[in-house]
Amino acid sequence: MEADRTGGGSNPNSGGGGGSSGTGRNPNGPKAGPGQATSAGGTGAMAAAAAAAAGAVPGPLQQSREPQDGESGMTLPGILHFIQYEWGRFQAEKYRWEAERDELRAQVAFLQGERKGQENMKQDLVRRIKMLEYALKQESFCFSLFLLFFSCPAVASLLNNLFSVVPNGPAESDSEPANQMSWKEGRQLLRKYLEEVGYSDTILDMRSKRVRSLLGRSSPEANGPPPSESCPEPEPRADMDPEDEEDEDDSEDALNEFDFLGSGEDGEGAGEARISGDGRELGTLLEEFKKTWNPRFTLRSHFDAIRALTFHPSQAVLLTASEDGTLKLWNLNKAMHSKKNAALDVEPIYTFRAHSGAVLSLTMGEDGESCYSGGLDGSIRCWKMPDLNVDPYDNYDPGIESSVLAGHEDSVWGLTYSAVHHRLASCSADGTIRIWDPQNSSPCMSVFNKEREHGTPTSVAFVATDPNQVVVSFDGGETLLYDLNTEQSVTMLDTQTKDGRELINRVVSHPSEPISITAHENRTIRFLDNKTGKVVHSMVAHLDAVTCLTTDPKGTYLISGSHDCSVRLWMLDNRTCVQEITAHRKKHDEAIHDVAFHSSQPFIASAGADALAKIFV
Repeated sequence: MEADRTGGGSNPNSGGGGGSSGTGRNPNGPKAGPGQATSAGGTGAMAAAAAAAAGAVPGPLQQSREPQDGESGMTLPGILHFIQYEWGRFQAEKYRWEAERDELRAQVAFLQGERKGQENMKQDLVRRIKMLEYALKQESFCFSLFLLFFSCPAVASLLNNLFSVVPNGPAESDSEPANQMSWKEGRQLLRKYLEEVGYSDTILDMRSKRVRSLLGRSSPEANGPPPSESCPEPEPRADMDPEDEEDEDDSEDALNEFDFLGSGEDGEGAGEARISGDGRELGTLLEEFKKTWNPRFTLRSHFDAIRALTFHPSQAVLLTASEDGTLKLWNLNKAMHSKKNAALDVEPIYTFRAHSGAVLSLTMGEDGESCYSGGLDGSIRCWKMPDLNVDPYDNYDPGIESSVLAGHEDSVWGLTYSAVHHRLASCSADGTIRIWDPQNSSPCMSVFNKEREHGTPTSVAFVATDPNQVVVSFDGGETLLYDLNTEQSVTMLDTQTKDGRELINRVVSHPSEPISITAHENRTIRFLDNKTGKVVHSMVAHLDAVTCLTTDPKGTYLISGSHDCSVRLWMLDNRTCVQEITAHRKKHDEAIHDVAFHSSQPFIASAGADALAKIFV
């Protein structure tokens, strides 16, 4: 084998010329004398070459080659052994990694299956709860109807006449036609009594009507005639005594308590039956809020998170402010069908560009002719609203930006506008709260918290019940009421928390009551009395920090947004959640930054960190 590896070429140790010393010769051959060294060397070289060509290498030549290879430390068998060892180790690691990957995939699939099973179980439990609630309402209705029916004296006397037993046995055959006539007359009289207390064939079929209302297919005629057709009132009977009239009134009051079975929370029949005077406004309110809010439009033009949004007071127009440094105006009447899904997409009709950084706050004037934005650059910019039918590709109009309110030295976190005093309030990271008159040459009218005695303000709002006051929340957990006339703090509201997370993200004022509502970082919403400063109600509202709040103009509903990706709708009277909407995705542990209610049309909007704005109808 050694001969095979070294054969096939000339040996470098053989000298290769006549100057060789003869060390590569065969020791068993004849030895040359001193005078024959040169010729012997040449002969030995030729012999070595011939031996190499023949594949036989002498023993001393092999011994002289091995030390030279050993001196270098690298042999061909060693290299091959090293490569084989490394390849085997690599293959073992590869198989081990693939086994671990398969195991993790199996665990992920198992966890996903468990999650799906839990979700299915949750949906099933919710469905069963709704079924039980419906059955309970039906039983309560039937029991009350039973009591109401048999409490009527006329019905009781009629039943006594119908089911009275002849004491001397069965009636004679000649009295059977008379009994049949009395039975028919009794049925007609019973139907007449039922119509007098407000029943009809449609109302008696409560099960089918309730199913239609649950499916969202209830018609305005489900609970009686339409509003335009007035129900004829029953004429008073001559033989009816005052007690019977009182019983009828009690019966009607009892029946009105079950109008909620007609269509959800605010029954259509109840709403339509009570429309009188300002009843049109009530009917409009019920029409707006009796249904479930569903996503309708998706606004997709911003390149970064949307921080604030607001609706036009009277038009279906939305204004958004983003961290990409722009404001965009959207006309919801110019919607188009998306190619990706069935939802409607809206393109912006105008883009406002002037801020040198992210736009963090936004508000609009009472007439919708002007809007105001505050940004990371510390400036407040006043804008004129362009024509709502403007061409998006028209030339830039420099007159859109009317003025700049300078005074803050850091980011402007919050803006709000008072339609009563035509004033603008702002809060900034520099610690100050400023009141502005945008139409005045020297716009800044007053400054609060100059020395940062209460910390850094996070949100500001005008008090709806007293426009001369503003409510301000601070990062330390304090909420103060300031008087605009005296420029002093009036009341400190009790919003301190016990878990150490005292940051208040947003404060709003109740539209019709002296109550301030705060959204906290510790997932709670608190209702505070402006007069006493005490907490009226506190509730854990979300699974993550509550970031934004807004109320509808009528003071019926409250909307909250959170970093748990949900928007929740609350009843302000009993402070219960009536709907939860999940529409945004998380980005850098942030989800929803702002929510808005349209003041005159049934629209709800939410702004997310995913650079999307969603419109719900």
